[in-house]
Amino acid sequence: MIELRNVTFNYRQTTSASKESGLKNISLTIRQGECVLLCGESGCGKTTLARLINGLIPHFYEGELSGEVRVDGKRLPDLPLYETAGVIGTVFQDPRSQFFNVDTASEIAFGPENLGLSEAEITSRVEKVAREMRIEHLLGRSIFKLSGGQKQKIACASVAALCPDIYVLDEPSSNLDMAAMTDLRQHIALWRSQKKTIIVAEHRLHYLRGLCDRVIYMRAGRIEQTFTWEELEALPLQKRTSMGLRVLSLDELKLSPSGTVAPLTDTLEFSDFVYTYKRGEKALDIPSISLPRGAVIAVVGLNGAGKSTFARCLCGLNKHFRGTLTLAGQRLRNGARRRQCFMVMQDVNHQLFTESVLDEVLLGMKKEDKAAAEAILDSMDLLDLEEAHPMSLSGGEKQRVAIATATASAREIIVFDEPTSGLDYTHMRSVASNLARLQEMGKTLFAITHDPELIMACCTHAITIDRGKAQNVLALDGVGRQAILAFFLRKEGERDAVRG
Repeated sequence: MIELRNVTFNYRQTTSASKESGLKNISLTIRQGECVLLCGESGCGKTTLARLINGLIPHFYEGELSGEVRVDGKRLPDLPLYETAGVIGTVFQDPRSQFFNVDTASEIAFGPENLGLSEAEITSRVEKVAREMRIEHLLGRSIFKLSGGQKQKIACASVAALCPDIYVLDEPSSNLDMAAMTDLRQHIALWRSQKKTIIVAEHRLHYLRGLCDRVIYMRAGRIEQTFTWEELEALPLQKRTSMGLRVLSLDELKLSPSGTVAPLTDTLEFSDFVYTYKRGEKALDIPSISLPRGAVIAVVGLNGAGKSTFARCLCGLNKHFRGTLTLAGQRLRNGARRRQCFMVMQDVNHQLFTESVLDEVLLGMKKEDKAAAEAILDSMDLLDLEEAHPMSLSGGEKQRVAIATATASAREIIVFDEPTSGLDYTHMRSVASNLARLQEMGKTLFAITHDPELIMACCTHAITIDRGKAQNVLALDGVGRQAILAFFLRKEGERDAVRG
């Protein structure tokens, strides 16, 4: 179905800041009906390879391309994108980047409409895809009112409605909770049962267990090794982590040392953390709670549970919120909390403002210190990008720039919204190390996350939120670690219970 012979590609350098990885002498054959995983550290070239397969290279991303690229026997560079759309469907990391409509049914119908199909055929496809993917309850909804997992489901359905022979998925799980990842796994399993050819470029690997026929491990733009899943799983955990790969099963996290949590006597006291939408629905309902000061606290729960609302209220960003936080004996309302808190957003594009990475970090400092800023960039593996424009970077690199900016701030409380979204194992560990370093500086950190690997790597405590209510506060000692792992494993298995 897909054949690459001696393919080399280098991006056209539109600015000196562009650092995207090209491909070097790639030869690869993917058979019809095969499910192939592309993996490796950030910048290894897997996204570039995905763009080559789906035709975005060379039609959208320009550069120097040599070698042979064929799909179903046809030279891909010779085919316009509108011809490949009915053969190759792509699901991107951020589903919002591929939406063209404001309601879900219209979005699913958009692709078939552009293929010129009849109204009856379009309606039939929308209904068939919704039924097969069990998303009938999402039809007729506003795109803007869907959770991240629901948006990803609509993105998958809009591609499936094209009935492509090939599916290309570029880090589709990066912003999903366990329940949504389980649904994504089921979508892939459905396409696999339909004998579709599937290529997944991914960092989070455990949800793909049992689905992939082959694993392509890439480094520096080359295919370094090819495994079956069983061969990859047979490698020692330490070897896989040295390759920059995440765990293949959440059970492997139990092998990490459990440790103990030093007792923290000082606390943050939350009062009246209750927030109600204009339509009367309570998004947050925490009358009072005590959390340890100077801790790294994971905030966990399903998409839509109220985690982000909790974070915005904590940082004083919800205008009409009246709750208070008591810190060191001082009752802090919205304005005071804004001066004490720094938030790293999930979509970091909203908080990158300057012309260079170095200037971005300097902007976050109360008093500019270039040497200190460069030391922070070095710790985040960003020093060689200090002159790059932040918006020219990859998603993972942008995330690290935002975290570096937070590190440079002198705020007492730092909130991270999905800080390891789109990061490989090596850079996830780098983020964990920086969170631990911030804790050593006396900061209190909140990490809203669906990433159990990050939690096990650096968090000292966890709070679980469900339907806006705080369920549990756990110290992540041996018992607490097992409890939080059980939470993730349970959510991973509750595929039918959470679908509605």
